[in-house]
Order: sequence, then structure tokens, then C-alpha cells
Amino acid sequence: MRITIEADKFALGRRAAAEGAERLRQAIAEKGEAYLIVATGASQFEMLSALVAEEGIAWNRVTGFHLDEYVGLPVDHGASFRKYLWERFVRCLPVPMKAFHFLDGEGDAGAECRRVGDLVARQPVDIAFVGVGENGHLAFNDPPADFETEEPYLLVELDEACRRQQLGEGWFPDFDSVPSRAISMSVRQIMKSRAIICTVPDERKAVAVRGVVEGAISPACPASILRQHPDCALYLDAPAASLLSPGTQP
Repeated sequence: MRITIEADKFALGRRAAAEGAERLRQAIAEKGEAYLIVATGASQFEMLSALVAEEGIAWNRVTGFHLDEYVGLPVDHGASFRKYLWERFVRCLPVPMKAFHFLDGEGDAGAECRRVGDLVARQPVDIAFVGVGENGHLAFNDPPADFETEEPYLLVELDEACRRQQLGEGWFPDFDSVPSRAISMSVRQIMKSRAIICTVPDERKAVAVRGVVEGAISPACPASILRQHPDCALYLDAPAASLLSPGTQP
């Protein structure tokens, strides 16, 4: 795992987006197309804003996959990740993407797992943009995460810490409004990506970041598995990196 620490989340977003953009250009140059996974949440605001502004990406040759989505949440709800990705990423691109496969959690969620899972399993993903939750989760794989399943997408139960993070970020008016179930890309499917860019700003993520970087690789801290990926870049701002030991910092 390569660790980059920037002074603030804006510089962090630009650096992470610049690397991701270059990976996309390389994939398109090598094979005429590219596949990517896109995360959501407050941690991705600055990175996505910088990514859509990057030049020289043939987005009409790029296919995207949605990382996770709540079960039962309407697409017009302020916390809908479909809404988030449309408003902050897909519609902001200079040209339409070849395709973007959104997750629809409003109908038969199990069938939706199988539908999009079949699509993502057809080819290697060139780059996955991900984040880390306050509880150390990767996508919506809360601890203890399933490190073994080969299913591309799963129906998962969200733990209290995860739901309280969503409330704290202002996505919901009260705790009871936060859904308790979600569709999530599995840990193994994320790890199959050729490259992973993990963007983690904010001091509230510092404990989780320490677990990811310095703790045991364990389902108890799901994102710790990223240390086993051969090409993973972890981008932190100074507050998120504030609890790391000096010896683990670049």
C-alpha cells in the first residue's frame, strides 16, 4: 500500500483524481476501453469534483459500476447513492459514459445483486475508487466483513456505527430514518480490481485509518484487507493521518 498525505482534503482530492485519471487514460490507450468502480459519501466530494474536471479521458469508452446502495431508499431521496452519482459524477462528465450500472435497491434487492454482479464479473475492473468508513468498513461491508464470498454483490446489514456515521454526515434527519440494509460490492470483488485508489479525509476517520494501516488484517477492520492488494494507493489528509505512527508515514 502506497500512502500519500496531503495538507487538506482539497489537495487530497486533486492528487487522488489525477492518479485515477492517468490510470483510465492508460487503460483506454492499451485496450480501447476502461472499467471503473465509483464510491460515494462525503469522503469522495473533492476527489469526484477533480476527476470530472480532468482532461483527455475518453469517457465514451468507460463503463462504470456503482459500489453500494441502500435497500428501499427512493432514488429522489437526498441520501440515495444513485442520485449522488448522477448529480456529482455521471451528468458532470464532458461526454456521456459508455455505460454506468447503477444499483437499484427499491425492488428485489437479491435480483439486483445478481443482475449487476453478472455484469461486473464479465471483465476485469481497471480501477476502483473507494473510501473507508468510521468503523473501518469497505463499501458497506461492516465489521465483521465477509472476506471469503466470491459473490460480486451482497445484501448486508448495516451496523449501528455505520448508520450513525450516515446520520452524522447529515444524510438523514434522525437515526431511525437510516436504512438498516444495503446492497454492497463484496470485499473480494473490490480486491479483484487492477488498481485501487482509497481516498480518506477528515479527523473522524483517524481511528479507522490507524486500524487500516497499522492494525491486524482482519474482518474486524474490513478495509485493512487493502494492504494485501498489489496496487493500492491510500490518500489521506493530515487530520485523517493524525494517529499514524511516524514510522508508517511516508
